[in-house]
Amino acid sequence: MNSGWMIQDKFRTMVRSQAGLKRKESMHKQDMTIGVLARQAGVNLETIRYYQRRGLLPEPDKPLGGIRRYSDMDVTRIKFIKRAQHLGFTLEEVGALLQLEDGTHCTEARAIAAEKLVDVRKRLDGLRGIEQTLQTLVAECATQRGNVCCPLIASLLES
Repeated sequence: MNSGWMIQDKFRTMVRSQAGLKRKESMHKQDMTIGVLARQAGVNLETIRYYQRRGLLPEPDKPLGGIRRYSDMDVTRIKFIKRAQHLGFTLEEVGALLQLEDGTHCTEARAIAAEKLVDVRKRLDGLRGIEQTLQTLVAECATQRGNVCCPLIASLLES
């Protein structure tokens, strides 16, 4: 399968899985501590706190004398954030996608993903250039004999 289609399918699934979360959230019982939430989502506590500071994950109210409780919707949201990051989205871009989480803003989500695709393609072009340079330097290193300066080291000193 074409990797572009796979990314598109993953993104589409990610956006669809977030559809309607706000409506359903009130129906989910909040019974997890932050430690349980972290384990369920596969992240550490500081990641959760960081997402809360960034406004990506709401911080539940703390009952008087109690501890904050989280729901399975929070687990889903964290997993959404991690999947989006895996696809190369910055946390700022993830925040923009989360604003569209009701699933009815496909045009806007597509625009964000299209921008990311352009960025990924630029980075791939840069990586191909790096690959070619390293391939050439490795080949030159293999052909050097004696006390001649290593072409790789010499190249890095010149740049």
